[in-house]
Amino acid sequence: MKMVSATRGGVDGRKPYHVPVMRDEVVWMLRPRPGGTYVDCTVGGGGHAEALLEHAGPSVLVIGIDRDPDAIESARARLARYPGSFRLVRGNFADLSRILRDLGTEQVDGVLFDLGVSSHQFDDRRRGFSYMAEGPLDMRMDMGAEPGPSAADLVNTLSAEELSRILRDYGEEQWASRIARFIVERRERRPITTTSELVDVVKQAIPASARRSGPHPAKRTFQALRIAVNDELGSLARGLEQAVESVRPGGRIVAITFHSLEDRVVKRKFAEERRRVRTVTARPVVPSDEEVLANPRSRSAKLRAAERF
Repeated sequence: MKMVSATRGGVDGRKPYHVPVMRDEVVWMLRPRPGGTYVDCTVGGGGHAEALLEHAGPSVLVIGIDRDPDAIESARARLARYPGSFRLVRGNFADLSRILRDLGTEQVDGVLFDLGVSSHQFDDRRRGFSYMAEGPLDMRMDMGAEPGPSAADLVNTLSAEELSRILRDYGEEQWASRIARFIVERRERRPITTTSELVDVVKQAIPASARRSGPHPAKRTFQALRIAVNDELGSLARGLEQAVESVRPGGRIVAITFHSLEDRVVKRKFAEERRRVRTVTARPVVPSDEEVLANPRSRSAKLRAAERF
């Protein structure tokens, strides 16, 4: 199959909402064909969806799903030159089956999950995803009229035991209990409402000797809270299960993960579904050295794919 060349720019030269990771590899794995229907469960700025449309032509239908209204609008602008070839749905891919039913679609030829947080979400300090920028401690993917609890809500209401569990299970944080205790002690004086306030607490909790090496001391705490706020692992498991149901024989499911917890869910789900799918990737596909150099945020990405019997 001919591989498409990667397009790194945004729409009309603007900064892209999100640089799609392993764009060519996704096309190679999904094998989009004219007349086929494909679902991008995390459409983001539309980069992967655009690649599928470029490869298969206007007769293909790409259904893009995203919880973030900003992502939906960015994708709509990027895909505007393919009128009638895409449908965009604001929603959670954990509801994939219902979304497809609502669109009158029973089966599709391929499903893509590009997980994690988009570059735009990290860079927008108002979203609270980044420990490197001052902003409200939010972290919700869905900023709709009735969003669920924010990271600030969890930090200021959960018990030390529950906070410790979240940091340990979702962040694999060695100092989970100590950080949770420091959070509870701090919030008794005043609520923790900004990213910088949480970073300060984490830095105080982790001994100086442990902060001298490794990633930013707050990285694992922010990851854990984001996963908990958005139920990322639970949504992924449900979305993968429904993807297996929705893909017709010969169709493929492709998942790009960015940390070990996501990768384990994908690997386990493909193994559990071995009576209905075969794993296409014996080992996860990783970005090329060139891609990592151009987009350092792709460094931790892993791609796994499975094909429906």
